[in-house]
Amino acid sequence: MASAELQGKYQKLAQEYSKLRAQNQVLKKGVVDEQANSAALKEQLKMKDQSLRKLQQEMDSLTFRNLQLAKRVELLQDELALSEPRGKKNKKSGESSSQLSQEQKSVFDEDLQKKIEENERLHIQFFEADEQHKHVEAELRSRLATLETEAAQHQAVVDGLTRKYMETIEKLQNDKAKLEVKSQTLEKEAKECRLRTEECQLQLKNLHEDLSGRLEESLSIINEKVPFNDTKYSQYNALNVPLHNRRHQLKMRDIAGQALAFVQDLVTALLNFHTYTEQRIQIFPVDSAIDTISPLNQKFSQYLHENASYVRPLEEGMLHVFESITEDTVTVLETTVKLKTFSEHLNSYICFLRKILPYQLKSLEEECESPLCTSALRARNLELSQDMKKMTAVFEKLQTYVGLLALPSTEPDGLLRTNYSSVLTNVGAALHGFHDVMKDISKHYSQKATIEHELPTATQKLITTNDCILSSVMALTNGAGKIASFFSNNVDYFSASLSYGPKAASGFISPLSAECMLQYKKKAAAYMKALRKVQQSLEKISKLEQEKEHWMLEAQLAKIKLEKENQRIADKLKSTSSGQVAGLALENASVVKATGQEEASAKAVQEPVHSASLVPDVEFREDLIKNHYMARIVELTSQLQLADSKSVHFYAECRALSKRLALAEKSKETLAEEMKVASQNISRLQDELTTTKRSYEDQLSMMSDHLCSMNETLSKQREEIDTLKMSSKGNSKKNKSR
Repeated sequence: MASAELQGKYQKLAQEYSKLRAQNQVLKKGVVDEQANSAALKEQLKMKDQSLRKLQQEMDSLTFRNLQLAKRVELLQDELALSEPRGKKNKKSGESSSQLSQEQKSVFDEDLQKKIEENERLHIQFFEADEQHKHVEAELRSRLATLETEAAQHQAVVDGLTRKYMETIEKLQNDKAKLEVKSQTLEKEAKECRLRTEECQLQLKNLHEDLSGRLEESLSIINEKVPFNDTKYSQYNALNVPLHNRRHQLKMRDIAGQALAFVQDLVTALLNFHTYTEQRIQIFPVDSAIDTISPLNQKFSQYLHENASYVRPLEEGMLHVFESITEDTVTVLETTVKLKTFSEHLNSYICFLRKILPYQLKSLEEECESPLCTSALRARNLELSQDMKKMTAVFEKLQTYVGLLALPSTEPDGLLRTNYSSVLTNVGAALHGFHDVMKDISKHYSQKATIEHELPTATQKLITTNDCILSSVMALTNGAGKIASFFSNNVDYFSASLSYGPKAASGFISPLSAECMLQYKKKAAAYMKALRKVQQSLEKISKLEQEKEHWMLEAQLAKIKLEKENQRIADKLKSTSSGQVAGLALENASVVKATGQEEASAKAVQEPVHSASLVPDVEFREDLIKNHYMARIVELTSQLQLADSKSVHFYAECRALSKRLALAEKSKETLAEEMKVASQNISRLQDELTTTKRSYEDQLSMMSDHLCSMNETLSKQREEIDTLKMSSKGNSKKNKSR
């Protein structure tokens, strides 16, 4: 029980360890994915930063260009303002130069228009860059939020796993303590087992010495008394009478009775089938009462009329087989001589089937050639022809295997014992094939009868005959199915019962040895009956001896009683009467001594007056002595029975002790192996626990470092985003002011 609990706990710990390893792999994969995601985000952030810097440089260049253009416009405006007063004063002189100023003004206007268009284009680019920056900022903010949530989730998972790992470590430590306690208890039990094994070894040694002495004595007796060992050679051992198995014989007789009933049903169905087939030939296709049937059908009818002489012997042969199986015999294939007779009867029936098969086929062809035969009826007749061929082939196959089963009772080398099971299996297959063929015949004949009943020339006699043939075919089908299922259900028992034979041998060598064995069995049964009679006679003699001893004790007691009574009478007469009376008493005593117990009792009865006063005392002594001897006899018999029972009990106890000792040795070995395995498992679990603890601590430290690095990167990204926001806000304000 302790080893089973240890193994259960080891299995649970191994399962938890595998689960933790799987979770560790998942966490490692998640950390690697997060590292890859953070690296990708860093690359994206670098790219965005570079694009933002480019835009910032473009903005700076544009603003510088705008400032230059604004200064140039202001200079041009100043020059224009200075040129206008001069134009008023030098209107006349300026007519010549007005044309030049108009050209310069047009050039300035074109240049200003280009600068305005360029400024608009720059404003559009700035607006697009600002929108793109806002979009990138929103994406980064959402990504930052998702990363913060994922970081929080991972932190929660890491915290849960750390708690779980700590709980698992505590649980493993507790289990380790329990296992140490159990290991101590197992060590104590092992010590106790060692002490018990030492005691058992001492007992085994004593028993071995005792049994070795008995073995030497038995071997010496065997060598001196036994002339040879007949179980050493199979030829001699086959003549030994096997142990009588009454249950086996009753079962075989029951099976043979069931087989006889099935064979009787088959015989009845076959008789009806052949007889009604003969009647049908006399009716169809030509009615013999109206016209003469063909010579072929006449010959066929003549052969069918002889069917009983071939079918009836099958029942008789099976009946002989059943009668040969009795309670007193040994039923195996070597002793079942009547099976050969059944095989011969089955062979004769198959010869009958072979003889009528050509006529049956020709008769069906003659029916097909009749003008009344339709195409459907012709097809059914062809199917029936094939079925009749199959039926004959199935019976031939069945007879082959039955003949093989009958060989061991007649020819010793005809069938090997290794082939018994295969032959029985083939018999079952042949019976199932016979059942299938009969089902086909029943089906096709039913269709044929239905078509014939629809013919306009169908008579009531034909319809009745067809119904009778159909009923006989159905009976054959049912009987074949029953006997096939019966044989299939009992084929395993047949195969197992074939090994029933002499002790320590493979079976009977030849039918002659089996017959000799049966004769020896009868002689052994007669010898056992004689021994039983002798035992009864000895018991009667012992009872008569006991009665003899009893009556001898009774006679001695009566004799003692009579002598004492005569002595007392003589003493009394001496004191009261003369010597004549004393002489008479002595003469009576001598007569009583000669005649025995009956005359003594009669003498005592004839003198009741003289001994009436002494009868109670003598009877008391007589009963006392009688009871003493009877009690002594009972005590001695009880002591004898007790000694016998003690010897039997001691012998049984010695056998039980030897068995217990062997079991103790086996349990000792198993316990030692279990202790060794348990210690190995404990050391292995301790090593695994330390390794897992270290790996979990390393993983936790790595995960915490990774989380710190992720937090630093996130803080840097936030700072960069804030700077970008500030720069974008400043640029937007500058653009608005411009």
